[in-house]
Amino acid sequence: MKDLYDAVIIGSGLGGLVCANILAKENLRVCILEKNQQFGGNLQTFSRDKTIFDTGVHYIGGLDKDQNLYKYFKYLEIIDELNLRKLYEDGFDIISFDNDEKEYKHAQGYKNFSNTLLQNFPNEKKAINKYCEILKKCCDMFPLYNVEEGEPPYFKNPKILTTRAKDLIDSLTKNKKLQAVLSGTSFLYAGDADRTPFYVHALSVNSFIESSYRVVNGGSQISKLLVRKLKSKGGDAFKRHEVNEFKFKDGKVNSVICSNGKEIKGNLFISNADPKLTLNLLNTNLLRKSYVNRIKNIESIIGCFSLYIVLKPNTFEYQNRNYYHIKDYNDIWNIQDYSDKTWPKGYVMSMGVNNKTSKWGETLTVMTYMKYADVKEWENTFNYAINRNDRGSSYEKFKKIKTEKLLNEIEKKIPNIRNCIKKVYTSTPLSYRDYIGSNKGGIYGYVKDVNKPLRSFISPKTKIKNLFFTGQCLNMHGVLGVTVGGVLTCSEILGQKYLLNKIRN
Repeated sequence: MKDLYDAVIIGSGLGGLVCANILAKENLRVCILEKNQQFGGNLQTFSRDKTIFDTGVHYIGGLDKDQNLYKYFKYLEIIDELNLRKLYEDGFDIISFDNDEKEYKHAQGYKNFSNTLLQNFPNEKKAINKYCEILKKCCDMFPLYNVEEGEPPYFKNPKILTTRAKDLIDSLTKNKKLQAVLSGTSFLYAGDADRTPFYVHALSVNSFIESSYRVVNGGSQISKLLVRKLKSKGGDAFKRHEVNEFKFKDGKVNSVICSNGKEIKGNLFISNADPKLTLNLLNTNLLRKSYVNRIKNIESIIGCFSLYIVLKPNTFEYQNRNYYHIKDYNDIWNIQDYSDKTWPKGYVMSMGVNNKTSKWGETLTVMTYMKYADVKEWENTFNYAINRNDRGSSYEKFKKIKTEKLLNEIEKKIPNIRNCIKKVYTSTPLSYRDYIGSNKGGIYGYVKDVNKPLRSFISPKTKIKNLFFTGQCLNMHGVLGVTVGGVLTCSEILGQKYLLNKIRN
């Protein structure tokens, strides 16, 4: 550990790793501090019964040559070393509903996407083509998404922020089933009928239509490559270094204190932690109360309940696609609005892949929404890698009940699923809160609301001159969104034109 760093980064989620590598490429002395025993945030994987599960990255898009994420990863020098498996081009995502035997495919490539949907909706060519056209036009309004320069606030038309996703999609066709199929992957961004803007839908869905991949052996492959690249450029990365205090001198951050007692000094600091958590640690009057209160009052996106299923050998065929199942297609935008009786209203199901995966799958992950209020009873318990605790028998009973309810729903679609299961593990919003550090276990940062379009946008710059934010809570979530966010943060330090020229060239 050096006596002084040019840049100290708190948290090793993707945003922090991207920032660290960009700055290290500029010959800055960089240090990453991670509280867990594994780098990566949502890129983390974990092992159960000698099988690997992803924490949050189940597939990524925009990775075909010269697509947006490809360009960013090429600049970060990891694209050629990534071990990827492309999902089925003729149906990488499958949308299904109760009481409907059909499965509706989302295909890769816009022409293929349109033609595939036309097989089930032959009279809806105009609506489907219009949807694709609007989707691409919307993405063109965000320069950094397309690796282009853009001035703050980094979008070309403010109107796009106040256009509801549901309203726009519903306006294209009167066919309720097609409306639901076009909106069927709303779990990617926690779609909400009254609040979700269309741009969130577009930016999330577009890159997957362009190309969709699974990361072999899980998302931690990305974090491991980025840590390796950082160290090759002289950067440092330390696990089990939880920051719990900021020190100030002359109106700037001078150092951070870790829970192990170590003090790390730096010239500039980037927090990849949830901004709400960062503000709690700052404990300073250098920030206006109105600014602090605005961030603290932004609503975090809903959490999730996940099943991590270890499969018996040679019982469940590997599916090179993802399944989004919604009970009632009329309820596609209200899956979050459930009661104990109606939970779960839908789920997304994905499979892990490793170098040996061919015919048979080893793991199955199923996710559905879960409100923080459902686990609030145990919110004063904490359990993560370097602080293991038992939340108690009532918590285990709660998870068991929820597991059975979710398995009952899956069984309607896959009648023999229980015969294929060797072991089931679970996580709740408390797991995400403790391992990932997200406020109330939210899966995608902060709620984007068309009724208050700028409220949840947080600038990477703070009023403390040498303190910056990065991560999924700033602008967009997801691998692509957070990568763009990391570039945005470093643009404030290095200059956007200078940095984007390097990325493009």
